[in-house]
Amino acid sequence: MAQSLEDLAALTDGAEAQPETPVHVQKLDQYGRAYATGKRKDAVARVWVKPGSGRIVVNDKEYTEYFGRPVLQMIICQPIMLTDRNGQYDIMATVSGGGLSGQAGALRHGISKALTHYEPDLRPVLKRNGFLTRDARVVERKKYGRRKARRSFQFSKR
Repeated sequence: MAQSLEDLAALTDGAEAQPETPVHVQKLDQYGRAYATGKRKDAVARVWVKPGSGRIVVNDKEYTEYFGRPVLQMIICQPIMLTDRNGQYDIMATVSGGGLSGQAGALRHGISKALTHYEPDLRPVLKRNGFLTRDARVVERKKYGRRKARRSFQFSKR
């Protein structure tokens, strides 16, 4: 243990090397797929990514059939389009909980994480665009003595 400032300076001179950045390695299961879990609001998406023709299956349906709105389809395809991997991976996912918008956000989060497990080199691009960050915003709980989380009952002077 360092007893004086000179001893402390001598300790820090030897440790000039910066801590190295963590090395991300490919994480695959026994079938050659990358697995990840994505979350958004109350929705949870379990995503498997493997090389293929670019098919996206959500709860045993095509994603265009499951998510009817074009905005939700665009949200799901964002990580694939950003990394120029369109048509290279088959994605199989199961989503549960929440509404369609939350499920689409959870699926985007899961696809992004699974892509980084399959190709660790894609991590900086996806992280820079915020696709690997779990959106922590959830519904505020209802408080007692109120109608909703913040809305109170109508006041009457009578």
